[in-house]
Amino acid sequence: MADRLLVPDTDLTLDRIIFGSVRFGTDRCVETTAHQLLDAYLDMGCRTVDTARIYLPPTPGCGEEVIGRWIRRTGRRHDLTLMTKGGHPEIQTMHTPRMTRADMESDLHDSLRALQTDYVDVYYYHRDDVSIPVGELIETMEDFRRAGKIRYYACSNWTTARMQEADAYAAAHGYRGFVANQCLYNAGVGHMNPPGDDTLCAADENMIAYHSASKNVMTPYSGLAGGYFQRLLDDPSAAARSNYHTPGNICAARRMEEIARRYDATLTQTVLGFLLTRPFPVAALAGSSSLSHLQETMQTLHIPFQPGDYADM
Repeated sequence: MADRLLVPDTDLTLDRIIFGSVRFGTDRCVETTAHQLLDAYLDMGCRTVDTARIYLPPTPGCGEEVIGRWIRRTGRRHDLTLMTKGGHPEIQTMHTPRMTRADMESDLHDSLRALQTDYVDVYYYHRDDVSIPVGELIETMEDFRRAGKIRYYACSNWTTARMQEADAYAAAHGYRGFVANQCLYNAGVGHMNPPGDDTLCAADENMIAYHSASKNVMTPYSGLAGGYFQRLLDDPSAAARSNYHTPGNICAARRMEEIARRYDATLTQTVLGFLLTRPFPVAALAGSSSLSHLQETMQTLHIPFQPGDYADM
């Protein structure tokens, strides 16, 4: 299984497992631990790190600031492929978009300051605002790119139709356009109950077909299905409260356990293997709060899972 993939028509290379930093700065991953994990991830030969302006405990940008202080301490900015996201609604008003040019300029400025860098490698729209013409959104990103503040841009929680519209606009204007799409996708999405946040965009058959035909890489979040499959094994009563707890996913869990036994793999590795064996380009997000969990996660790349293992899931 390849460790990295080259995004078509770019010089951008992404690790197949991207280090997710959503817990940085929380009680589950305090700053000293986060820095140790970043050191270890790079020591493993990896470099792609994902964060977002909204990652907030105790304040927006906390996760970015943790990474920024690591960059200042180590001086290893150019060893990173750094991804961040802006334009997320305020948590209290999730259905009030904040994706105007002014919003995005403010978020990007704050992200660069927090990350202690003058550019990011990939900058995402964290949500969409369908009231803004897609061309206007692309031109905002192109202005950031021309100014040297970002190298490439991408989207998160966009529908397939809007991505296709963005691709068409970019092609008509000679732009590379979006290089990645960060969506909700994992081995349980196809059978899950609706998520509590209806601003999230999960991959469906249309989106999967889009990624099979486009040059836009999928960088899915919640790749481990919120730990549902492990929880179902360890604490069924807790698993029963999950949106993933459906008859279809109970059957999927049995399949996962069979695959894990076949490869002498952990359940975490087996669930992540589903993403890494898709027939379209995937670079999966995976966070870790301990060195042992990071090592377990990265070892997935060396287990010979096959697409057929996950057939009909």
